[in-house]
Amino acid sequence: MGLPIREYLLVGLSAAVVTYLLTGLVRRFALRVGAIAVPRGRDVHTIPIPRLGGVAIYLGVVGGVFVASQLPVLRRAFDYSNETVAVLVAGGVIVVVGALDDRFGLDALTKLAGQATAAGVLVLMGVQWTAVYLPWGGTGGSTGSVLLLGQDQGVLITVFLCVLLVNAMNFVDGLDGLAAGIGTIAATATCAFALGLLGQQGGDVNAYPPALIAAVLAGACAGFLPHNFQPARLFMGDSGSMFIGLTLAAATTTASGRTNYSTTGATGALALVTPLIVVAAVVFVPLLDLLLAVIRRTRAGTSPFAPDKMHLHHRLLEIGHSQRRAVLLIYLWAGVLAFGAVALALVDNAFLVVWMVTAGVLVAVLASAVPRLRARA
Repeated sequence: MGLPIREYLLVGLSAAVVTYLLTGLVRRFALRVGAIAVPRGRDVHTIPIPRLGGVAIYLGVVGGVFVASQLPVLRRAFDYSNETVAVLVAGGVIVVVGALDDRFGLDALTKLAGQATAAGVLVLMGVQWTAVYLPWGGTGGSTGSVLLLGQDQGVLITVFLCVLLVNAMNFVDGLDGLAAGIGTIAATATCAFALGLLGQQGGDVNAYPPALIAAVLAGACAGFLPHNFQPARLFMGDSGSMFIGLTLAAATTTASGRTNYSTTGATGALALVTPLIVVAAVVFVPLLDLLLAVIRRTRAGTSPFAPDKMHLHHRLLEIGHSQRRAVLLIYLWAGVLAFGAVALALVDNAFLVVWMVTAGVLVAVLASAVPRLRARA
């Protein structure tokens, strides 16, 4: 049986359409309840903009999952796994927490508790890391070893990864269309990775959930982007950025459980791309921004959650890029790294992939440096 690519495209498109159509209604609701982002010193926007866009993204994901449940091919995935339903339940928890923050403003500790609770719901409903491939420690000529995780270890890694990605996406949400675009790119790359795993397993129905979760998230983010790209008419707010981070974590975690570690690494050392490395590359830009922010704020003696105006997108603006160009540049960086990592994991010719990724990185570096090069000319 071939891969159900058309079905995945259909559910992704359904999620995009539902999100696009509902965003206008959510914007009206946000204005009515007073969920409005008033410009602050660290913000780039200069006029009040309503938020709560994450509600539309979540409803788009729900719509896409509903369509999948009605398709004969994808419907079987719900009979063998609760992982997709777990994403909807945990996603609902974190969207509520984010919506409360969008409207009333919650302190960092309360939001962290909400994030951990949502991650805990995922674990309780069966979404959990069970094994990690290590490119060392192999015996008998094998290229690596597999670290089997105990219950406690799997829970800790899953919750940590969820909280990490939730905050990474939250931190990167600083320019119009930035988080929605990165969410689209990251989810599409994750979907491609999951489809590759599905193909390796001969289309086994048990391997459907990772690609389904990623496909509906990619569609929902893409459907929200026309309303959110500069000049934005609606912000996704914490309800959106945190939901995207949680769903990406869930998609990659479920994909890890479908990896055939006995065949991983057969094409050489560069192909030893574990799900953890794919995760890091897929969300490299927000993770790097998060890491730099924590280091910067800790060295300054402030809280890691204390806001400032020194994120990567702020620095691109400082060197002379416009808002749109800065966003498109970060899209380029995210796309090169995310799809490069996925290609390394799935393509046999690792040498060709490395050269293509290197070329993409060079283009991204030159494009990022254009304002400074012009200033020196």
